[in-house]
Amino acid sequence: MSSPVPARSGGAVRARRPARNRGEWQPAEELPVARVVVDVALPHLDRSFDYRVPSHLADAAVPGVRVRVRFAGRLLDGYLLERAADSAHGGRLAWVEKVVSPEPVLTPAVAGLARAVADRYAGVLADVLRLAIPARHARVESEKSRDRSVPDPQSPDRTGWDAYPRGGALLDALAGGRAAHAVWQALPGEDWTARLAEAAAATRTAGRSALLVVPDQRDVDRLHAACVAVLGEDAVVALTADLGPAERYRRWLAVCRGSVRVVVGTRSAAFAPLGELGLLVVWDDGDDSHSEPRAPYPQVRDVLVLRAHREGAALLVAGFARTAEAQLLVTSGWASPVVADRSTVRARAPRVTAIGESDTQLVRDPAARAARVPGVAFEAARAALQAGRPVLVQVPRSGYMPFLACGSCREAARCRHCAGPLGLPRPGTGPAGGRDGGSGPGPRRSTDSPGEPGPARGASGAAGDGAGALPACRWCGRAEPAFRCGSCGSRRLRAGVIGAGRTAEELGRAFPGVTVRASGGGTPVLDDVPGGPSLVIATPGAEPVADGGYGAALLLDGWAMLARPDLRVAEETLRRWFAAAAGVVPHGDGGRVVVVAESAIPTVQALVRWDPAGHAEGELAERTDVGFPPAVRMAAVEGPPAAVAELCDAVLDPDRDPPEGVELLGPVEIDPPERGGGPVAAGRDEIRERALLRVPRRAGRRLAAALHEAQAVRTARKAPETVRVWLDPDEID
Repeated sequence: MSSPVPARSGGAVRARRPARNRGEWQPAEELPVARVVVDVALPHLDRSFDYRVPSHLADAAVPGVRVRVRFAGRLLDGYLLERAADSAHGGRLAWVEKVVSPEPVLTPAVAGLARAVADRYAGVLADVLRLAIPARHARVESEKSRDRSVPDPQSPDRTGWDAYPRGGALLDALAGGRAAHAVWQALPGEDWTARLAEAAAATRTAGRSALLVVPDQRDVDRLHAACVAVLGEDAVVALTADLGPAERYRRWLAVCRGSVRVVVGTRSAAFAPLGELGLLVVWDDGDDSHSEPRAPYPQVRDVLVLRAHREGAALLVAGFARTAEAQLLVTSGWASPVVADRSTVRARAPRVTAIGESDTQLVRDPAARAARVPGVAFEAARAALQAGRPVLVQVPRSGYMPFLACGSCREAARCRHCAGPLGLPRPGTGPAGGRDGGSGPGPRRSTDSPGEPGPARGASGAAGDGAGALPACRWCGRAEPAFRCGSCGSRRLRAGVIGAGRTAEELGRAFPGVTVRASGGGTPVLDDVPGGPSLVIATPGAEPVADGGYGAALLLDGWAMLARPDLRVAEETLRRWFAAAAGVVPHGDGGRVVVVAESAIPTVQALVRWDPAGHAEGELAERTDVGFPPAVRMAAVEGPPAAVAELCDAVLDPDRDPPEGVELLGPVEIDPPERGGGPVAAGRDEIRERALLRVPRRAGRRLAAALHEAQAVRTARKAPETVRVWLDPDEID
């Protein structure tokens, strides 16, 4: 090896490189102990660990930076939480091996929030930090920060908020830097993106930052454009996973460095490292996209509630509908409702018609209850098209004919071999492709839904245009040429649910010459559609915005929306209906909404009255009576039977101070695993069970701690079975 070149006389002395031998490292002179959270997702290791900071890393090892440390003989990533003068550990401390980046990416506020989220959901801090902080890109860190010319914030226009009696008071609180908590129900046809942009602008006049979280990329694009129009392009940034790793990290760093004070994004943006938070917003908090599918499964609304409480920020839970959790915030007095008076709601809402709401309707159309598209729906669509406006048709399922049912009793048609659902191929694709093959008589068309106008009214018939096609099992592929219902013995078949594809074909034939557009359900989701007569067939959540508003909305197959086995089925259905109906022009301009569901159903009545708050109040009362979330805190424990029993016994053990009022529900066996498109008979080793643990809300924190402790005991002794634990489940057996 060549010897070092000595420094020239009179020149600057080259700094000595630190010794590479760890035995020669010296601890930092000041605060030589670093507390590090290591990236290990094991409950019994869910704490910080102390390490020595070598002198050559003393300046770079600041709180919040990424580091590399040795843990159990491996070199692992971690975050430096803080520096300390000494350690409570009596043994010799290992060294901090490396500071990966001098960028302090974990702010104290985000670290505290991540810890609170982990504790609330019985999770591990390392898992939450993976959700909160994006992956590092060294090239992005080395880039020169973009110069942003952000104009001085101006007071926003308040006209849009005048329709709400408390809207002005909300903006005053935001402009004054006060921590207001509110639940806002947007009016039908409301430009909600403009209202939220005005709320963010009011927050900026107080010198504080704003964070707005929406369900998906379409909403991000719309809200970002609205904020740019009010605040300027350099004042706001959008954070979503669709940006790509490099661009997402670039924008995230701009937020972390304080260059941007307003953030619009999806669920991961809830942890955006904004300082001096003044406003937190979640739009449409009941959307499934707000629930994280990875452990510990946090929900954006709950994360923002924790953050608002910790950082003294205002919180706005907003949407056209209201969830039971949002109603609980109002009922408890923690949040105030921001709603319009009933006269304003009636003036802005379209006319909503349900099936069977009057005797006159049934006299004019006796088959209205059996028809998939009753006469009143055709009348509304015709009137809107004649007025030169588009018509929105919401279909709950994608595809063509997802499954078949008995034409008499409507029991789902099942395969005789594997009990899988029977279906029909799309016309033009040939036979069903069953193993038995061959030809034979097709099923007889159901006559349950007669009437005009031809093809569309025949939608209930399973055969339709593909009357010659054989029904076949969607799991095993066998053809069923001779179906017989096991419940009533009928040989007739009908479509259990007709998908968006078949609906578009039938309505296109019913309204010849009218443009038919599809959004969602296997086709690209449209952001907007032009004004003018057209039919827009959309699945729930894929409804595009119409230029000038829709003339009518047809909400089909309401029974299918309400028949799903889900705790939130009524709440979710009404949320989907409100989202579609909100795009229809007011009834004074001829706006009509037809919901194909019985008018006596409380969820349908709430839509007819346009009363999301009343429905949420009733939903919360019902859940309180039966002991379901959010009236209580509940945890689901899922895994092999022995492991589930072990974990539940640990939580219920009287010697371990169990949570107050804890109850065990179950366990019950859940569906076996799927292979090759359908469930298979599970062996004893494959059986899985689910148990529910329920406590009063005041004992929720203790339940989470007990579950975390029980999981820690299992991982400490390296239990082979994996047990999934999540709080406040929707799956209640």
